[in-house]
Amino acid sequence: MSAQLDKIKLFSLNSVQMRTFHITWLMFFVCFFGWFGLAPLMPTIREDLGLSKSQVGNIMIASVSGTIIARLIIGRLCDRWGPRKTAVRLLIAGSLPVFLVGLADNYTTFLLFRLAISVIGASFVVTQFHTGLMFAPSIKGTANAITGGWGNLGGGVTNMVMPLIFAAIVGFGFTKSEAWRYAMIVPGVMMLVVAWLYYKFTKDTPEGNFDEINQRKIAGPTDWSVLKEWRIWALTLAYGMCFGMEITFDNVASLHFVDTFGLDQAIAGFLAGIFGFMNIFARALGGIVSDKVGAKHGMRGKGRLLGFMLLGEGVGLLWFAHAGSLGLAIICMLSFALFLKMANGATFGIVPFINEKNGGLVSGIVGAGGNLGGMLFGFLFKSESITYIQAFQYLGVIVIIVSVIIMVTRFVKPVPASDIRTAAVAS
Repeated sequence: MSAQLDKIKLFSLNSVQMRTFHITWLMFFVCFFGWFGLAPLMPTIREDLGLSKSQVGNIMIASVSGTIIARLIIGRLCDRWGPRKTAVRLLIAGSLPVFLVGLADNYTTFLLFRLAISVIGASFVVTQFHTGLMFAPSIKGTANAITGGWGNLGGGVTNMVMPLIFAAIVGFGFTKSEAWRYAMIVPGVMMLVVAWLYYKFTKDTPEGNFDEINQRKIAGPTDWSVLKEWRIWALTLAYGMCFGMEITFDNVASLHFVDTFGLDQAIAGFLAGIFGFMNIFARALGGIVSDKVGAKHGMRGKGRLLGFMLLGEGVGLLWFAHAGSLGLAIICMLSFALFLKMANGATFGIVPFINEKNGGLVSGIVGAGGNLGGMLFGFLFKSESITYIQAFQYLGVIVIIVSVIIMVTRFVKPVPASDIRTAAVAS
Protein backbone atom coordinates (compact mmCIF):
# COMPACT_ATOMS: atom_id res chain seq x y z
CA MET A 1 0.00 0.00 0.00
CA SER A 2 1.27 3.46 -0.88
CA ALA A 3 1.97 5.90 1.90
CA GLN A 4 2.73 9.58 2.28
CA LEU A 5 6.19 10.41 0.97
CA ASP A 6 8.78 11.88 3.33
CA LYS A 7 10.99 13.06 0.46
CA ILE A 8 10.24 15.11 -2.67
CA LYS A 9 11.73 13.42 -5.74
CA LEU A 10 11.35 16.24 -8.24
CA PHE A 11 12.51 14.31 -11.29
CA SER A 12 10.44 11.18 -10.68
CA LEU A 13 6.99 10.31 -12.00
CA ASN A 14 7.07 6.69 -10.85
CA SER A 15 4.85 7.18 -7.79
CA VAL A 16 1.28 8.46 -7.61
CA GLN A 17 2.48 11.01 -5.07
CA MET A 18 4.97 12.62 -7.45
CA ARG A 19 2.62 12.42 -10.45
CA THR A 20 0.00 14.20 -8.37
CA PHE A 21 2.62 16.70 -7.14
CA HIS A 22 3.50 17.78 -10.67
CA ILE A 23 0.01 17.69 -12.15
CA THR A 24 -1.53 19.67 -9.30
CA TRP A 25 0.96 22.55 -9.59
CA LEU A 26 0.49 22.46 -13.37
CA MET A 27 -3.26 22.69 -12.82
CA PHE A 28 -2.90 25.83 -10.72
CA PHE A 29 -0.40 27.21 -13.24
CA VAL A 30 -2.81 27.00 -16.19
CA CYS A 31 -5.68 28.29 -14.04
CA PHE A 32 -3.53 31.30 -13.17
CA PHE A 33 -2.89 31.70 -16.90
CA GLY A 34 -6.63 31.88 -17.53
CA TRP A 35 -7.33 33.89 -14.38
CA PHE A 36 -4.83 36.68 -15.12
CA GLY A 37 -4.40 36.30 -18.87
CA LEU A 38 -6.29 39.56 -19.36
CA ALA A 39 -4.21 41.59 -16.88
CA PRO A 40 -1.19 42.36 -19.13
CA LEU A 41 -3.58 43.20 -21.99
CA MET A 42 -5.53 45.76 -19.95
CA PRO A 43 -3.86 48.79 -21.59
CA THR A 44 -5.33 47.61 -24.92
CA ILE A 45 -8.64 46.52 -23.42
CA ARG A 46 -8.97 49.84 -21.57
CA GLU A 47 -8.63 51.69 -24.88
CA ASP A 48 -10.84 49.27 -26.82
CA LEU A 49 -13.75 49.40 -24.36
CA GLY A 50 -13.22 53.03 -23.30
CA LEU A 51 -12.79 52.24 -19.62
CA SER A 52 -12.29 54.84 -16.91
CA LYS A 53 -9.89 54.40 -13.97
CA SER A 54 -12.85 53.61 -11.71
CA GLN A 55 -14.14 50.98 -14.13
CA VAL A 56 -10.68 49.40 -14.40
CA GLY A 57 -10.64 49.28 -10.58
CA ASN A 58 -14.04 47.58 -10.52
CA ILE A 59 -12.74 45.00 -12.99
CA MET A 60 -9.73 44.34 -10.74
CA ILE A 61 -12.08 43.84 -7.80
CA ALA A 62 -14.31 41.50 -9.83
CA SER A 63 -11.28 39.49 -10.94
CA VAL A 64 -10.69 38.31 -7.37
CA SER A 65 -14.14 38.58 -5.77
CA GLY A 66 -15.69 35.38 -7.13
CA THR A 67 -12.72 33.42 -5.83
CA ILE A 68 -13.56 34.27 -2.22
CA ILE A 69 -16.80 32.26 -2.15
CA ALA A 70 -15.45 29.70 -4.62
CA ARG A 71 -12.50 28.83 -2.38
CA LEU A 72 -14.80 28.20 0.58
CA ILE A 73 -17.01 25.94 -1.54
CA ILE A 74 -14.11 24.14 -3.24
CA GLY A 75 -12.46 23.50 0.13
CA ARG A 76 -15.51 21.63 1.36
CA LEU A 77 -15.96 19.81 -1.96
CA CYS A 78 -12.38 18.55 -1.62
CA ASP A 79 -13.37 17.04 1.73
CA ARG A 80 -16.48 15.42 0.20
CA TRP A 81 -15.70 14.60 -3.45
CA GLY A 82 -11.95 14.32 -3.20
CA PRO A 83 -9.48 16.70 -4.88
CA ARG A 84 -9.34 14.75 -8.18
CA LYS A 85 -13.03 15.08 -9.09
CA THR A 86 -13.11 18.62 -7.73
CA ALA A 87 -10.16 19.71 -9.90
CA VAL A 88 -11.48 18.16 -13.12
CA ARG A 89 -14.93 19.71 -12.73
CA LEU A 90 -13.50 23.11 -11.83
CA LEU A 91 -11.18 23.11 -14.86
CA ILE A 92 -13.94 22.20 -17.31
CA ALA A 93 -16.47 24.67 -15.90
CA GLY A 94 -13.86 27.40 -15.49
CA SER A 95 -12.68 27.14 -19.09
CA LEU A 96 -16.06 28.34 -20.39
CA PRO A 97 -15.83 32.03 -19.35
CA VAL A 98 -12.16 32.03 -20.40
CA PHE A 99 -13.18 30.99 -23.90
CA LEU A 100 -16.20 33.31 -24.01
CA VAL A 101 -14.78 36.55 -22.56
CA GLY A 102 -13.91 37.56 -26.13
CA LEU A 103 -17.63 38.13 -26.71
CA ALA A 104 -17.61 41.09 -24.29
CA ASP A 105 -18.17 44.35 -26.14
CA ASN A 106 -18.74 46.82 -23.30
CA TYR A 107 -17.80 47.50 -19.69
CA THR A 108 -20.71 45.59 -18.14
CA THR A 109 -20.31 42.35 -20.07
CA PHE A 110 -16.54 42.40 -19.60
CA LEU A 111 -16.99 42.94 -15.85
CA LEU A 112 -19.36 39.95 -15.62
CA PHE A 113 -17.02 37.68 -17.57
CA ARG A 114 -14.10 38.79 -15.37
CA LEU A 115 -16.15 37.90 -12.30
CA ALA A 116 -16.97 34.46 -13.73
CA ILE A 117 -13.34 33.79 -14.61
CA SER A 118 -12.29 34.60 -11.04
CA VAL A 119 -13.89 31.35 -9.83
CA ILE A 120 -10.95 29.35 -11.23
CA GLY A 121 -8.70 30.96 -8.63
CA ALA A 122 -10.21 28.37 -6.25
CA SER A 123 -7.90 25.84 -7.92
CA PHE A 124 -5.29 26.86 -5.35
CA VAL A 125 -7.28 25.15 -2.59
CA VAL A 126 -7.24 21.88 -4.54
CA THR A 127 -3.49 22.18 -5.04
CA GLN A 128 -2.76 22.70 -1.34
CA PHE A 129 -5.24 20.12 -0.11
CA HIS A 130 -4.14 17.45 -2.59
CA THR A 131 -0.44 18.01 -1.92
CA GLY A 132 -1.07 17.78 1.82
CA LEU A 133 -2.59 14.31 1.40
CA MET A 134 0.44 13.00 -0.47
CA PHE A 135 3.35 14.01 1.79
CA ALA A 136 4.42 13.35 5.36
CA PRO A 137 4.05 16.09 8.02
CA SER A 138 7.80 16.76 8.07
CA ILE A 139 7.72 18.12 4.49
CA LYS A 140 4.09 19.24 4.04
CA GLY A 141 5.12 22.90 4.25
CA THR A 142 7.82 22.46 1.64
CA ALA A 143 5.61 20.43 -0.70
CA ASN A 144 2.71 22.87 -0.38
CA ALA A 145 5.02 25.82 -0.96
CA ILE A 146 6.55 24.36 -4.10
CA THR A 147 3.25 23.38 -5.71
CA GLY A 148 1.67 26.68 -4.71
CA GLY A 149 4.68 28.67 -5.89
CA TRP A 150 5.08 26.93 -9.21
CA GLY A 151 1.35 27.35 -9.76
CA ASN A 152 1.61 31.04 -8.92
CA LEU A 153 4.39 31.17 -11.48
CA GLY A 154 1.57 31.22 -14.00
CA GLY A 155 0.99 34.83 -12.98
CA GLY A 156 4.49 35.74 -14.08
CA VAL A 157 4.46 33.71 -17.26
CA THR A 158 1.09 35.08 -18.37
CA ASN A 159 2.33 38.66 -17.92
CA MET A 160 5.26 37.86 -20.20
CA VAL A 161 3.60 35.54 -22.71
CA MET A 162 0.13 36.98 -23.29
CA PRO A 163 1.46 40.23 -24.80
CA LEU A 164 3.56 38.08 -27.17
CA ILE A 165 0.55 35.98 -28.15
CA PHE A 166 -1.38 39.21 -28.65
CA ALA A 167 1.41 40.65 -30.84
CA ALA A 168 1.60 37.44 -32.88
CA ILE A 169 -2.15 37.56 -33.57
CA VAL A 170 -1.86 41.21 -34.63
CA GLY A 171 1.02 40.13 -36.88
CA PHE A 172 -1.33 37.78 -38.69
CA GLY A 173 -3.43 40.78 -39.70
CA PHE A 174 -6.03 40.95 -36.94
CA THR A 175 -6.90 44.21 -35.21
CA LYS A 176 -5.92 44.87 -31.60
CA SER A 177 -9.58 44.62 -30.66
CA GLU A 178 -9.74 41.13 -32.14
CA ALA A 179 -6.31 40.03 -30.91
CA TRP A 180 -6.93 40.28 -27.16
CA ARG A 181 -10.12 38.26 -27.60
CA TYR A 182 -8.52 35.45 -29.60
CA ALA A 183 -5.54 35.35 -27.24
CA MET A 184 -7.76 34.04 -24.43
CA ILE A 185 -8.47 30.85 -26.39
CA VAL A 186 -4.95 29.68 -25.50
CA PRO A 187 -5.42 29.40 -21.71
CA GLY A 188 -8.89 27.88 -22.24
CA VAL A 189 -7.40 25.03 -24.26
CA MET A 190 -4.61 24.57 -21.70
CA MET A 191 -7.20 24.13 -18.93
CA LEU A 192 -9.02 21.36 -20.82
CA VAL A 193 -5.77 19.50 -21.51
CA VAL A 194 -4.82 19.59 -17.82
CA ALA A 195 -8.32 18.45 -16.82
CA TRP A 196 -7.67 15.27 -18.83
CA LEU A 197 -4.23 14.81 -17.25
CA TYR A 198 -5.69 15.27 -13.75
CA TYR A 199 -8.39 12.67 -14.38
CA LYS A 200 -6.03 10.17 -16.02
CA PHE A 201 -2.92 10.26 -13.86
CA THR A 202 -3.80 11.30 -10.28
CA LYS A 203 -5.44 9.71 -7.25
CA ASP A 204 -7.04 11.42 -4.28
CA THR A 205 -4.68 9.80 -1.76
CA PRO A 206 -1.68 7.45 -1.87
CA GLU A 207 -4.10 4.61 -1.02
CA GLY A 208 -6.55 5.45 -3.81
CA ASN A 209 -9.52 7.68 -4.62
CA PHE A 210 -12.03 8.65 -1.94
CA ASP A 211 -14.67 6.38 -3.50
CA GLU A 212 -12.30 3.41 -3.36
CA ILE A 213 -11.31 3.86 0.28
CA ASN A 214 -14.68 5.17 1.50
CA GLN A 215 -13.06 8.45 2.55
CA ARG A 216 -16.40 10.28 2.43
CA LYS A 217 -17.55 8.48 5.55
CA ILE A 218 -14.22 9.11 7.22
CA ALA A 219 -14.44 12.83 6.47
CA GLY A 220 -17.75 13.14 8.28
CA PRO A 221 -19.84 16.31 8.60
CA THR A 222 -18.36 19.75 8.43
CA ASP A 223 -16.97 20.81 11.80
CA TRP A 224 -17.97 24.47 11.87
CA SER A 225 -16.38 24.82 15.29
CA VAL A 226 -13.15 25.56 13.42
CA LEU A 227 -14.55 29.05 12.88
CA LYS A 228 -13.95 29.72 16.58
CA GLU A 229 -10.19 29.26 16.11
CA TRP A 230 -8.38 32.61 16.17
CA ARG A 231 -5.37 30.89 14.62
CA ILE A 232 -7.37 30.29 11.43
CA TRP A 233 -8.46 33.92 11.24
CA ALA A 234 -4.92 35.11 11.92
CA LEU A 235 -3.67 33.02 9.01
CA THR A 236 -6.56 34.30 6.88
CA LEU A 237 -5.50 37.85 7.70
CA ALA A 238 -1.86 37.06 6.95
CA TYR A 239 -2.70 35.46 3.61
CA GLY A 240 -4.77 38.49 2.71
CA MET A 241 -1.65 40.60 3.14
CA CYS A 242 0.69 38.40 1.08
CA PHE A 243 -1.32 36.57 -1.58
CA GLY A 244 -3.89 39.38 -1.66
CA MET A 245 -1.07 41.80 -2.45
CA GLU A 246 0.34 39.40 -5.04
CA ILE A 247 -2.83 39.17 -7.12
CA THR A 248 -3.36 42.92 -6.73
CA PHE A 249 0.10 43.57 -8.13
CA ASP A 250 -0.48 41.03 -10.93
CA ASN A 251 -3.54 43.06 -11.89
CA VAL A 252 -2.07 46.55 -11.63
CA ALA A 253 1.62 46.13 -12.47
CA SER A 254 1.41 46.53 -16.25
CA LEU A 255 -0.85 49.58 -15.96
CA HIS A 256 1.46 51.07 -13.31
CA PHE A 257 4.58 50.69 -15.45
CA VAL A 258 2.78 52.05 -18.53
CA ASP A 259 1.28 55.06 -16.77
CA THR A 260 4.15 55.93 -14.39
CA PHE A 261 7.19 55.24 -16.55
CA GLY A 262 5.73 55.51 -20.07
CA LEU A 263 6.61 51.94 -21.12
CA ASP A 264 4.82 50.08 -23.90
CA GLN A 265 2.56 47.12 -23.13
CA ALA A 266 5.06 44.37 -23.99
CA ILE A 267 7.90 45.76 -21.84
CA ALA A 268 5.52 46.54 -18.97
CA GLY A 269 4.21 42.98 -19.16
CA PHE A 270 7.76 41.62 -19.09
CA LEU A 271 8.61 43.59 -15.93
CA ALA A 272 5.36 42.51 -14.28
CA GLY A 273 6.26 38.97 -15.27
CA ILE A 274 9.55 39.15 -13.36
CA PHE A 275 7.50 39.73 -10.20
CA GLY A 276 5.51 36.56 -10.83
CA PHE A 277 8.55 34.59 -11.97
CA MET A 278 10.06 34.80 -8.49
CA ASN A 279 7.54 32.12 -7.50
CA ILE A 280 9.84 29.58 -9.13
CA PHE A 281 11.87 29.64 -5.90
CA ALA A 282 10.61 32.23 -3.38
CA ARG A 283 7.38 30.59 -2.20
CA ALA A 284 9.15 27.23 -2.00
CA LEU A 285 11.90 28.89 0.03
CA GLY A 286 9.29 30.15 2.48
CA GLY A 287 7.90 26.65 2.93
CA ILE A 288 11.35 25.08 3.32
CA VAL A 289 12.42 27.62 5.95
CA SER A 290 9.07 27.17 7.72
CA ASP A 291 9.61 23.41 7.98
CA LYS A 292 13.19 23.92 9.22
CA VAL A 293 12.11 26.47 11.82
CA GLY A 294 9.17 24.27 12.82
CA ALA A 295 11.45 21.28 13.41
CA LYS A 296 13.56 23.35 15.80
CA HIS A 297 11.12 25.82 17.36
CA GLY A 298 7.68 24.32 16.70
CA MET A 299 4.56 26.23 15.69
CA ARG A 300 5.62 29.25 17.71
CA GLY A 301 8.71 29.61 15.53
CA LYS A 302 6.69 29.16 12.34
CA GLY A 303 4.36 31.97 13.40
CA ARG A 304 7.17 34.38 14.18
CA LEU A 305 8.83 33.58 10.86
CA LEU A 306 5.60 34.43 9.04
CA GLY A 307 5.36 37.73 10.92
CA PHE A 308 8.93 38.62 9.96
CA MET A 309 8.23 37.87 6.28
CA LEU A 310 5.20 40.15 6.33
CA LEU A 311 7.25 42.90 7.96
CA GLY A 312 9.80 42.67 5.14
CA GLU A 313 7.01 42.82 2.58
CA GLY A 314 5.50 45.94 4.15
CA VAL A 315 8.82 47.79 4.30
CA GLY A 316 9.54 46.80 0.70
CA LEU A 317 6.17 48.15 -0.44
CA LEU A 318 6.91 51.52 1.16
CA TRP A 319 10.28 51.55 -0.57
CA PHE A 320 8.65 50.71 -3.90
CA ALA A 321 6.11 53.51 -3.46
CA HIS A 322 8.91 56.07 -3.09
CA ALA A 323 11.01 54.79 -6.01
CA GLY A 324 11.70 57.75 -8.27
CA SER A 325 13.17 55.88 -11.23
CA LEU A 326 12.39 52.73 -13.19
CA GLY A 327 15.63 51.02 -12.11
CA LEU A 328 15.00 51.66 -8.42
CA ALA A 329 11.35 50.60 -8.81
CA ILE A 330 12.46 47.23 -10.21
CA ILE A 331 14.91 46.68 -7.34
CA CYS A 332 12.22 47.58 -4.80
CA MET A 333 9.70 45.31 -6.54
CA LEU A 334 12.08 42.35 -6.34
CA SER A 335 12.72 43.07 -2.65
CA PHE A 336 9.12 43.14 -1.49
CA ALA A 337 8.26 40.26 -3.85
CA LEU A 338 10.81 38.00 -2.14
CA PHE A 339 9.29 38.55 1.32
CA LEU A 340 5.72 38.42 -0.02
CA LYS A 341 6.15 35.09 -1.77
CA MET A 342 8.06 33.57 1.14
CA ALA A 343 5.17 34.67 3.37
CA ASN A 344 2.79 32.78 1.05
CA GLY A 345 4.82 29.62 1.59
CA ALA A 346 5.21 30.19 5.32
CA THR A 347 1.44 30.63 5.73
CA PHE A 348 0.68 27.25 4.21
CA GLY A 349 3.53 25.76 6.19
CA ILE A 350 1.19 26.28 9.16
CA VAL A 351 -2.26 25.65 7.63
CA PRO A 352 -2.09 21.80 7.37
CA PHE A 353 -1.53 21.51 11.11
CA ILE A 354 -4.45 23.64 12.30
CA ASN A 355 -7.26 21.08 11.89
CA GLU A 356 -6.36 17.95 9.97
CA LYS A 357 -9.90 16.47 9.99
CA ASN A 358 -11.21 19.52 8.11
CA GLY A 359 -8.13 20.29 6.06
CA GLY A 360 -10.05 21.27 2.94
CA LEU A 361 -12.29 23.66 4.84
CA VAL A 362 -9.36 25.33 6.63
CA SER A 363 -7.43 25.63 3.35
CA GLY A 364 -10.51 27.15 1.76
CA ILE A 365 -11.00 29.72 4.52
CA VAL A 366 -7.36 30.83 4.56
CA GLY A 367 -7.18 30.75 0.76
CA ALA A 368 -10.31 32.89 0.54
CA GLY A 369 -8.59 35.39 2.81
CA GLY A 370 -6.00 35.97 0.11
CA ASN A 371 -8.67 36.94 -2.36
CA LEU A 372 -10.58 39.00 0.18
CA GLY A 373 -7.39 41.01 0.68
CA GLY A 374 -7.01 41.39 -3.08
CA MET A 375 -10.61 42.56 -3.39
CA LEU A 376 -10.28 45.16 -0.63
CA PHE A 377 -6.97 46.41 -2.00
CA GLY A 378 -8.68 46.88 -5.36
CA PHE A 379 -10.81 49.69 -3.90
CA LEU A 380 -7.65 51.74 -3.32
CA PHE A 381 -6.64 51.39 -6.96
CA LYS A 382 -10.07 52.30 -8.34
CA SER A 383 -10.29 55.57 -6.39
CA GLU A 384 -10.09 58.69 -8.52
CA SER A 385 -8.63 60.65 -5.59
CA ILE A 386 -5.78 58.23 -4.75
CA THR A 387 -2.84 57.64 -7.09
CA TYR A 388 -1.31 54.20 -7.55
CA ILE A 389 1.77 55.43 -5.68
CA GLN A 390 -0.32 56.48 -2.68
CA ALA A 391 -2.16 53.16 -2.74
CA PHE A 392 1.14 51.29 -2.46
CA GLN A 393 2.11 53.49 0.49
CA TYR A 394 -1.13 52.73 2.35
CA LEU A 395 -0.75 49.02 1.68
CA GLY A 396 2.80 49.02 3.04
CA VAL A 397 1.59 50.46 6.34
CA ILE A 398 -1.32 47.99 6.57
CA VAL A 399 0.95 45.00 5.96
CA ILE A 400 3.38 46.17 8.66
CA ILE A 401 0.53 46.44 11.19
CA VAL A 402 -0.66 42.92 10.36
CA SER A 403 2.90 41.58 10.69
CA VAL A 404 2.92 42.70 14.33
CA ILE A 405 -0.41 40.96 14.96
CA ILE A 406 0.97 37.73 13.50
CA MET A 407 4.14 37.93 15.58
CA VAL A 408 2.14 38.03 18.85
CA THR A 409 -0.35 35.32 17.84
CA ARG A 410 0.11 31.92 19.52
CA PHE A 411 -0.04 29.26 16.81
CA VAL A 412 0.58 26.46 19.32
CA LYS A 413 -2.61 24.36 19.48
CA PRO A 414 -4.28 24.83 22.88
CA VAL A 415 -4.63 21.65 24.97
CA PRO A 416 -8.31 20.92 25.78
CA ALA A 417 -9.19 21.04 29.48
CA SER A 418 -10.45 17.43 29.29
CA ASP A 419 -7.01 16.27 28.14
CA ILE A 420 -5.37 18.10 31.03
CA ARG A 421 -7.73 16.43 33.56
CA THR A 422 -7.11 13.01 31.99
CA ALA A 423 -3.35 13.48 32.18
CA ALA A 424 -3.62 14.59 35.82
CA VAL A 425 -5.65 11.48 36.76
CA ALA A 426 -3.24 9.20 34.91
CA SER A 427 -0.29 10.66 36.77
